[in-house]
Amino acid sequence: MTQDARDQERKQAPQSVPQEGQKIEESGTGEQEDASHEKLSNGSVSHGDISNEDLASVFLRETEVVEEAVEDGKKIRRKGIYLLPNLFTTSALFSGFFAVVAGINGEFTSAAVAIFIAMVLDGLDGRVARMTNTQSEFGAEYDSLSDMISFGMAPALVAFTWILQDIGKTGWVVAFLYVACAALRLARFNVQIGSVDKKWFIGLPSPSAAALVAASVWTFHSFDADAVGFKLLMLFVVGAAGVLMVSNIRYYSFKDLDFKKPVPFVVLLAVVLGFVMISVEPSVMLLLLFGTYVCSGPVLAVMRKAKPRS
Repeated sequence: MTQDARDQERKQAPQSVPQEGQKIEESGTGEQEDASHEKLSNGSVSHGDISNEDLASVFLRETEVVEEAVEDGKKIRRKGIYLLPNLFTTSALFSGFFAVVAGINGEFTSAAVAIFIAMVLDGLDGRVARMTNTQSEFGAEYDSLSDMISFGMAPALVAFTWILQDIGKTGWVVAFLYVACAALRLARFNVQIGSVDKKWFIGLPSPSAAALVAASVWTFHSFDADAVGFKLLMLFVVGAAGVLMVSNIRYYSFKDLDFKKPVPFVVLLAVVLGFVMISVEPSVMLLLLFGTYVCSGPVLAVMRKAKPRS
C-alpha cells in the first residue's frame, strides 16, 4: 500500500465513527418514542397533553362516578348520577344541617320545622327515583348519609343545645346514644333490604324518631318548659327513641297502601280534618301523631305476646 493510500484511509476512518454513533442515537430516540407511545396507550397523560387539555375536563374525568348496574339482565358500567332524586336528597341534607345551625343559634322552632321538612323531602326522593326509574346504588348510599345528618345528628344536637346540656354529663351521653343508635339503625336497614317483609319496619324508623324528638322540642319550647320534670322527660324521650330504633319491635310501614284504588268519601274527609287540626296547633298535633306511632310498636308487641296461641 502506498503512502498516499494510507493517508487517504486515515482521513476516512474518523468520519465513520460519528455516523455509527449517530445511528445508535437515532435508534435510542426511536425506542424512547415507542415507550412514550406505550405509556400513553396505557392511560398515562404526558405533560404536554395536560398543559393543552382543559383543566375542567381533567377534573370531570377524574371525579366521574362509575357503578355497575343490571339492565335487561345484563351487567353494564354506568357513568354519572341521576340529578332529580339526588336534588331531593341534597335538599333534605340541607334542611338537616340548617336545623343544627338553628339549634346552635337558639332558634329551636325553626330547627324543629327544618327536621320535618327534611322528613318530607326524604320521603320524596325514593318515590321520585322509582317513578322515573332512576334508582342507583349511589343514590341509596347518599340517602343514608343524608338521613344520618337529618335524623341522627340534627335531633340529638337540637335537643342537647336546648335542654339536655343543663343535665350535665348524662345529657350529652343520652344525646350520643341517640346518634349511635340512628347510625346502627340505618346500617341494619341497608343490609336487610330485600330480606324482610316490606309491610313492617324492624325497629323504629329514624325519620319517625327524629319527628318525635323535634316535635317534643317544638312543643315544650313553645310553652317555655324548663322545669326539672321537662328535662327528665326529654332525657327519656331522646333515650327511648334511640333504643327503639335498634330494637326488634315491628312498626307498620304503610308501604302496602295502594293510593291508586278508590276509597270511600269519608277517608278524604278525615284527611282534610287532619290537616285542619294540625294547622291549629302544629307542634302539639305532630307530637300526638308521632307519639302515637312510636307507642304503637311496643303496644302491638305486647298484644301479640299476650294473645293466646290457637
